[in-house]
Amino acid sequence: MPKTIALIVAAGRGERAGGGQPKQFRPLLGEPMLRRSVAAFACRGDIHSVQVVASADQLDAVAAMLAGIGTRQLVAGGSTRQQSVLRGLERVLEEKPDFVLVHDAARPLVAQPLIGRVIRALADGAEAAIPLLSVVDTLKHKAGDGWITVPRDGLYRAQTPQGFRYQSILSAHRTHAATDVTDDMALAELAGMAITPVEGDDANMKVTVAEDFRFAERLLMGEMAEFRTGMGFDAHRFCPGDHVWLCGLRIAHDQGLEGHSDADAGLHALTDSILGAISAGDIGQHFPPTDEKWRGAASALFLEHAAGLVTALGGAVVHCDITLICERPKIGPHREAMRARMADILKLEISRVAVKATTTEGMGFTGRREGLAAQAVATVRLPRR
Repeated sequence: MPKTIALIVAAGRGERAGGGQPKQFRPLLGEPMLRRSVAAFACRGDIHSVQVVASADQLDAVAAMLAGIGTRQLVAGGSTRQQSVLRGLERVLEEKPDFVLVHDAARPLVAQPLIGRVIRALADGAEAAIPLLSVVDTLKHKAGDGWITVPRDGLYRAQTPQGFRYQSILSAHRTHAATDVTDDMALAELAGMAITPVEGDDANMKVTVAEDFRFAERLLMGEMAEFRTGMGFDAHRFCPGDHVWLCGLRIAHDQGLEGHSDADAGLHALTDSILGAISAGDIGQHFPPTDEKWRGAASALFLEHAAGLVTALGGAVVHCDITLICERPKIGPHREAMRARMADILKLEISRVAVKATTTEGMGFTGRREGLAAQAVATVRLPRR
């Protein structure tokens, strides 16, 4: 299989979109736009690695934003898009890739079929493969105080990812480093590369201004995504101790919880609910209680693993709802800290994490204070296949 590198360009400031931060860092349905763009490539088995080019002063923030997404590396970009792409291309020189896909982080709705079309065109011998869409709107050019209708025949809109044979586009960037262009296709034209068009995708929009965020979110909630729900349940008996772990928090208590790991019933239930939403078995299959490696392990590791499986499918956890069932300890004083901790683990806005508590009115094992239980429901968004 040819070695293919994806290069995600994310070094711009994106000031036209507003929001007080670069547009690629702003959330779409609770997930940063950059993370969506990177995940779309990182989940593919035919892509060797993903290079993310960002401003040097933003690399730490980008690393935190992309936590849990594998096969990706960070590169400090330049002052222009063209300089940033060249730095990314130079960075992977020693890996000797066959193909490179250059994609703008501001196109977070890129679909798997489109990426596949670009890669297949390169595999079939194309030197450059570019997604194009015909211009269907009537175009007007302002000339002085008047307007001129521009014939649209032969006009196309170029999208990313744009795919190239690695050595060809690297040579084009080096040769025309002083030329100011808006995309890599323009450099391919200057270098005389043979360009093969592939079918673009109307949903693969470039998010540029504030209104685009609202439109992109409507697309995400519509034809581009499907939503799945998973349910989890877990229970642990009390044992001698001075604290319990619940929803990622260490809470002082006159008893502990018995379990192979840290016995965090809240995180165990939530992990199972996420695994259920993607039909990936249960927590015991991924972290067997017979394996000593997991003795005393922090359950945050289990939750991160489940969330990572969702990311690898190009999806995201969008909401979770946890109910803790116990007489003691009291949950109310810790509720907000629990929400914040789980939101941090899942890289979600806290508004997308709910924690509730109830009792069984003295009935059953929780009513007799023999242990506690938790149930969870997770909502996961996945790309339509």
